[in-house]
Amino acid sequence: MPETVTASRSDFAPLIQEVRAAGLLERRARRYAVTMGLDLLLYGGAFALVVLVGDSWWQLALAVPAAILTTRLYFVGHDAGHCQIAGSRRVNRLMGLLIGNLSVGLSYGWWTDKHNRHHANPNHVDKDPDVGVGVLVWTQEQAADRQGAFIRWLTRNQGRMFFPLLLLEGFNLKVSSVQSVIAAARGRCGDRQRRLALIEALLLALHFVGYLGLVFSVMSPGKAVLFILIHQAVLGVHLGCSFAPNHKGMPMPGPDERWDHLRKQVLTSRNVRGGLVTDWFLGGLNYQIEHHLFPAMPRPNLRRAQPLVREHCERLGLPYAEEGLIESYAHALGHLQDVGAPLR
Repeated sequence: MPETVTASRSDFAPLIQEVRAAGLLERRARRYAVTMGLDLLLYGGAFALVVLVGDSWWQLALAVPAAILTTRLYFVGHDAGHCQIAGSRRVNRLMGLLIGNLSVGLSYGWWTDKHNRHHANPNHVDKDPDVGVGVLVWTQEQAADRQGAFIRWLTRNQGRMFFPLLLLEGFNLKVSSVQSVIAAARGRCGDRQRRLALIEALLLALHFVGYLGLVFSVMSPGKAVLFILIHQAVLGVHLGCSFAPNHKGMPMPGPDERWDHLRKQVLTSRNVRGGLVTDWFLGGLNYQIEHHLFPAMPRPNLRRAQPLVREHCERLGLPYAEEGLIESYAHALGHLQDVGAPLR
């Protein structure tokens, strides 16, 4: 087994050399400055319109574009977490805290830790937190262990319930963020970790005070609650639509299987075919294979790296999964429905 792993690692070396020679790992600071500036301007503009419109039902309609523009900031925070934006880890962390904790109410530290563990072992049941047992399950073995009438009903129908459940994902991310920061601040950790947790807690508190204060100050209480519900529901669906096609229904390595980096990332990931609109809507995550192979590669370079990665996989006879958007959703939801089969 060690010989196999060592030999297969050499399969990745020519590809990374080719990608590096093409300059695709170099930072795109100017491009990100423009992107972030535009995203923040539009995000602030959406809430400025909410204020200008005044207390009326039209404010609720503005919750939809506000959610879409909030998602744009989530994508920037994702890129900061992978150190795609700046060469300095400290600068990326600062941007992640300001965008994640302060702007959108997401714990940068909690999300980065969880997401990095996912990247290290995608689709591995024992190591990837994204396929651990939660509201949804990802293998028939997990489904067979479900207890409780409602939970078993949900698992039987989880493919059909996926998109309705996404309506709650925006709230789930915020609750998980608050819980993680409180746990970190109270936990047994070093002074540095505790200090970072307190900074995150302060920024999250500023976000919630600003967000709730703005909404409730320019709307009646009933409209404010409806605005929050619509805003977070659309945000959850948009984020879920961006992440759903990436790995669901793709191979899942067993506990004793050892795949090299190239195969671990390519075989478990799925790209979504499309043009610039798809790139915008999915935040570049439609190039999931390239992103997983080179997580620090700036998002604008993923499209340019795709032909190099595809050709390299063809030379090795390695499957390269790429589907249309609707087809990718069908496979992802079909997998979730199949997982619930033991309970049907």
